[in-house]
Amino acid sequence: MIDDLRIIADDLTGKDVLALLQLHLDEMHRWSPACKVHALPAERLRQSDVTFFSAWDGERLAGCGAIKHLGDRHGELKSMRAAPEYRGKGVGKAILLRLIEEARARGYTRVSLETGRPEPFQPARRLYEAHGFVECPPFGDYLSDDFSMCMTKVI
Repeated sequence: MIDDLRIIADDLTGKDVLALLQLHLDEMHRWSPACKVHALPAERLRQSDVTFFSAWDGERLAGCGAIKHLGDRHGELKSMRAAPEYRGKGVGKAILLRLIEEARARGYTRVSLETGRPEPFQPARRLYEAHGFVECPPFGDYLSDDFSMCMTKVI
């Protein structure tokens, strides 16, 4: 676990942040059928209904995550990603906790997400389950099937 991780609101202009988001998009396209890639590009993450955070270990980018406003009491987690050299070191947990804190500050009573069912998504699913997320019916435009699933947490 990284003791002095700084998680800050980010404007998505830094080259390291953009490179990590591109890695995220590339992996989603490698692991998922094109119609099941719901990861958002930087342009979409910059829109006013999304708040994006980056996590820093000193001057090194360790990860990122975002929260999208869905309604008065509901937010969606997006673009959760630890940099490859930080996987398994608690960065995902720290970002997840920061996003839940942000959701509470906004007055949300629920946060949800969409993720995949296949093996490459298992570490993310274990993280979410360890923090109280449970499978739920699809929300928004998502569909539940053999590949994709939705999860939610009441906060």
